[in-house]
Order: sequence, then structure tokens, then C-alpha cells
Amino acid sequence: MILSLARRFVVAAVVLGTLTLAPVRAGAVEILVFAAASLKTALDEITPAFERQTGHEVTVSYAASSVLARQIQLGAPADLFISANVDWMDVLQDQGLMDTTSRVDLLGNGLVLIGGTNQEQIGVVQPETDLSAALDDGYLAMALVDAVPAGIYGKAALQSLGLWGEVQDQVAQTDNVRAALALVAAGAAPLGIVYRSDAQVENRVQVVASFSSDLHPPIIYPAAVTESGAPEATAFLDYLQSDAARTIFLEQGFALPDS
Repeated sequence: MILSLARRFVVAAVVLGTLTLAPVRAGAVEILVFAAASLKTALDEITPAFERQTGHEVTVSYAASSVLARQIQLGAPADLFISANVDWMDVLQDQGLMDTTSRVDLLGNGLVLIGGTNQEQIGVVQPETDLSAALDDGYLAMALVDAVPAGIYGKAALQSLGLWGEVQDQVAQTDNVRAALALVAAGAAPLGIVYRSDAQVENRVQVVASFSSDLHPPIIYPAAVTESGAPEATAFLDYLQSDAARTIFLEQGFALPDS
């Protein structure tokens, strides 16, 4: 009996010692992030490292910035919002829905014209570029031109070039920029306007031409914790500004806002 009790104490001590040496993940929380659809590939790669380091679970909901902003307006419990333009962030901030002290300009991007892998190269879209002929009775895939940032930037660029009137009747509008990318990748549209970062994640498309950055408002991705967001969301936002995260963003075609 004495030996048995002694063994129990030894086992208990070993178990307690093991528990003491094990990593402590008490207080782990789930962070809900609302992010522009164009961020999906990058955030899907970045998020697991943060989860491993902190024990927190990050769930990211991707959609057009306009859709996500309206969901926050309706009370969706997002902790962090990353928009693809400043306007939608400004709307939420003006309504008192964002923690203004947490807001940062996280990333930048560029705008490109994409086509199938056999599409003829154009180079740089110019006022004399004959987009209608390049479309050959097909459609130009774009995100919603009056609501979704990628579509707004794209329409502004075409208007600056004097080309919007020529192609507006051939524009196939989609709910978000990744849907426009998918149309071109599937061959349903010969050309599309997307972000530079989007073109890098789909091997069925190629960049046919680029747009000068002075043709549209600056492409900026502001990020901020919501007014009701969990404190841990700030830690994730800080991680997105780390060297490790920025390396991934740059590799995938994004730019830093100060570059």
C-alpha cells in the first residue's frame, strides 16, 4: 500500500511537471477579420503563423469592401476591417464604428489589364488603345464599377484615358475583383481589370497591360479595429505590419503604402 501511494505521488509529480513545461494557451480568443477579396491569398498564407505564435484563432471573411462595410453597419461582429479603399473606411469611421486610433494605411496595389495566356500583349493602356477591338465582341470583366474599389479604380482609369464610353456597354460587372479574375481565367471574358496582386495568383491569366497610377485615385488598403473589436485584433493588425507579413505581401504583388 505504501509503495502504491508512493508511485501515485511520482506519477502525479511527473504529470504536473509535464503540464508546467507545456505551452500555456489560456485566454485564446477568436478574431473575426473582414477583408477585401483581393487579400485572400496573402492573408491565408500569413494568418497561420500568427495563430501558432499566439494561440488565437483568426477567421477571415472575404468579400467586396462595400459588402463588408455594409455588414458592419448592420451590426456584424467583426473585430478588424481591411478595406481596399479609404472611402468605405471613412464611412464607417464617420459613423463611429471604428477605433480611429488603430487605423493604419496597410498596403498599396496597382491596376492591370489581364487576358488569357494566349492574349496579345498591349503594354501600357493609352488613350489610343483600341480596347473594343481587343475584346472582339467579348466582355471586359470588372468588379462593380460604382461600389467595389477595384471597379471604381478601373472605371476612373478608363475615364481618364477617354476609353470608358467606348467599352462601357461591354463591361461584365462582378460582385468582387476575384470574381472578375475568375471570369477571365475561365475564358468567359477575354479581358479584365484587376489588381496586380490578383494577376499573380492565377496561372490561367497573364498581365496584358498596365495602367499608370496617376489615372485613378491612389490604391490604399486602410485597416482598423472596429469600435467593439476584441483587444487581440490589435495584435493581429500589428502582426500584419511585421517584416514577416510584409515580405509575403510584397511577394504577392502588393506595395507598402510609403513606397
